[in-house]
Amino acid sequence: MSPAGASRRDAPAGHVRRQIVRRAPYAVLVALIACRAPAIPLGDPPKEIAAMLQRSASDWNRGDLTGFMGDYANDSLTSYMAGGHVMYGWQKMYDRYQANYFAPGKSRDSLSFDELRVRVLTPDFAYATARFKLSKRDSVVASGPFTLVLQRQGDRWRILHDHTSSDSK
Repeated sequence: MSPAGASRRDAPAGHVRRQIVRRAPYAVLVALIACRAPAIPLGDPPKEIAAMLQRSASDWNRGDLTGFMGDYANDSLTSYMAGGHVMYGWQKMYDRYQANYFAPGKSRDSLSFDELRVRVLTPDFAYATARFKLSKRDSVVASGPFTLVLQRQGDRWRILHDHTSSDSK
């Protein structure tokens, strides 16, 4: 018997226990760091949002309202602010665009975007500022700045809020 009543057979077990106790804080530290590590967003949100807006303008210019509205979150809280008014709901926005720009016989000007700036807030939220331009042949019919609040939903970005202003004429 060794001092303190332990046999030689117990010595390796005691050594193993001491090693575990000694290394446990390091394992806990590694686990905590891994839990706190920020999620890395997939892809490149500014490029993805720029591509979304390019597709949106193409849908508009082709007369595809469903495609154009596909970039907005399809729910009752999606909001659009312009001209001092706020409109809530994807369907109300769709109906407004249908009546004002896509109704049979309505002429629709060509849409383009420029000066896009995207700020990623979290891996799933961003806001974007840019300018829109509606053109008829070579003349600008309307233009102005806008701000979008976007959320990544699945594999694509959706617009939750659109605040559009028009330049003075």
